[in-house]
Order: sequence, then C-alpha cells, then structure tokens
Amino acid sequence: MKLEPVIVQCHSGYKVNEYPVAFVFQDQHQEVVEIVDRWYEGGTTPDKPVMDYYKVKTDQGAIFILMYAGHLDQWFLRH
Repeated sequence: MKLEPVIVQCHSGYKVNEYPVAFVFQDQHQEVVEIVDRWYEGGTTPDKPVMDYYKVKTDQGAIFILMYAGHLDQWFLRH
C-alpha cells in the first residue's frame, strides 16, 4: 500500500474535516460525487492513532481511497 499526500477540500459541519468533497490528484481536480464507504482504523492504543478512510467516487467515475490522519491533520491517497 502506497500513501501519497493530497490536498483535500472538506465539508466541515459538527467537526472540522467531516468528509471530503474534492481533492487534487496528479494535477487534476476531482469532485467527490459519492462516498461509497467509510471506516476507521486504530485508536485502540496511544501508538495507533485513529485513521479515517473514505472510499469515494469522483465526477469522472474513478474510485479512490482517501485517508485522513487527524493526529497529523493530513490527507493521503491510498493506491
């Protein structure tokens, strides 16, 4: 699994960075049209921080997995 840092625009509602709405990948702006799935990992011990995952579908029909590392305040694209 390779993680690549990406810039993500998010909806912020009851919390900051609640869910992704758009991102830039390989110099192309991608609009999120659907969150297909979402889950989290970690948080069980201090050495395993919570990572939020979003499987998203873009306006171009592509599927991506975005990961938000809250302890770093950083988004990554998993591929």
